[in-house]
Amino acid sequence: MCVKFTFSRIDTPVKFFSNTFMKKADITKSRANRETWIDAAYTLFVNDGIEAVKIMPLAKSLNLTRTGFYWHFKDLSELQNAIIDIWQTRNTGIILERCAAPAQSLCEGLFNLIDCWIDNDLFDAPLDLAIRNWARNDERLQKLVDQSDDVRLTAVKALFARFGRTGDAAHYRALTVILTQTGYYSMHVSEPRLQRAIAGCQYVAIFAGEPPTQAEQDAFLRRHR
Repeated sequence: MCVKFTFSRIDTPVKFFSNTFMKKADITKSRANRETWIDAAYTLFVNDGIEAVKIMPLAKSLNLTRTGFYWHFKDLSELQNAIIDIWQTRNTGIILERCAAPAQSLCEGLFNLIDCWIDNDLFDAPLDLAIRNWARNDERLQKLVDQSDDVRLTAVKALFARFGRTGDAAHYRALTVILTQTGYYSMHVSEPRLQRAIAGCQYVAIFAGEPPTQAEQDAFLRRHR
């Protein structure tokens, strides 16, 4: 079953002729590589959407030339695909990894998964939302998002199945886990990390249908203090 999630949704050139400025410009250009362009595009994309990711604005923001872009990319589509690759690796990949992590109980396994939604270094919620907003107007990308959502759901269902929850019980519990998280970032919920972790203990009890042990809860909270 494929579950589809949708969400509502100067630079004035100044010329300096000092040697210091010229040296700085030369250093910037010499250090530019493919990752430099991707990082700049990522920032524009997450902050302003795919419409903002254009070659000339990127070049200006990096103090580089338009020609320099084509040393690393065939066209703008190749750069856009690089952003999609980051999303698939960073976000879908981490969910699969956390669901498969060793755990002695369902609650411990769910804590492993919820880690990636509390630790911004694991799961990139702004990137996930930006991708979904872009996909609303891009049929090809929407298919990838649908496939990714299906893969994520399957991984979370497998986590429940490891501990005896199968069939509809696994499906709807897994779906609730995913929809809870996507609801958080689509509504731009912001709260301190520890507060979110404390709430995570309550969510785990609801998702699992049983409370975590004190030891499991304490170990989880230590990771987020």
